[in-house]
Amino acid sequence: MENIEEIMNANFPVILQSDKLAKYIVETAVYPREAQLLKELRERTENYPRGNMGTSPDSGQLISILLKLLNAKKTIEIGVFTGYSLLLTALNIPHDGKITAIDIDRKAYEVGLPFIKKAGVEHKIDFIESPALPILDKLVQDPSNLGTYDFAFIDADKWSYMNYHERLIKLVKVGGLLAYDDTLLGGFVVWPEEDVEAVHRPFRKAAIEVNQALANDHRVEIALTPVGDGLTICRRIA
Repeated sequence: MENIEEIMNANFPVILQSDKLAKYIVETAVYPREAQLLKELRERTENYPRGNMGTSPDSGQLISILLKLLNAKKTIEIGVFTGYSLLLTALNIPHDGKITAIDIDRKAYEVGLPFIKKAGVEHKIDFIESPALPILDKLVQDPSNLGTYDFAFIDADKWSYMNYHERLIKLVKVGGLLAYDDTLLGGFVVWPEEDVEAVHRPFRKAAIEVNQALANDHRVEIALTPVGDGLTICRRIA
């Protein structure tokens, strides 16, 4: 990818196309229920370079409910950044639950690590500093890993989502969930390409391709939900 730093620093419009409505949602239903350490980490992330990459708290609220409904115990996360979604997951799985967390940037992960330690959930996390595909390939090669994960959360390089999906669909159990973040990109997926700034176009193209591929994948049931920047929830059925 060209101009990767410019792309990763890009800001997208509010998906609801209304700052007031987005503000109403988080202030009414999200922030009052947000755990104190999640709030502190979110506020710390806002002041970190590329802070816009953090998981949105409204997406996190939905994910926390999904984890509880699944009784999830073993999860995997592709793309950690400062760890908001990682901390959220750790708070919502049992004491002996485990999260395999993969990211290329340990420095960003260490921003959230003090909050994770303060919450007493560091023992649940196996952080791996690496590109995701080699780790996923290694996991898939071990038959004991297949169909053993309850939940996967993916918030990394969008142009690799379907490569991740092909590995994760083998690792997540039938009945388990895969959640793909940023699949509506502030509404850019329905904008004419010529109306989208050049810096956003690679994301737009990747999101459109991912959404179509997931819609056509009969191994999963899907719900493309307009929370955060778009969260596509897939339930493995085959």
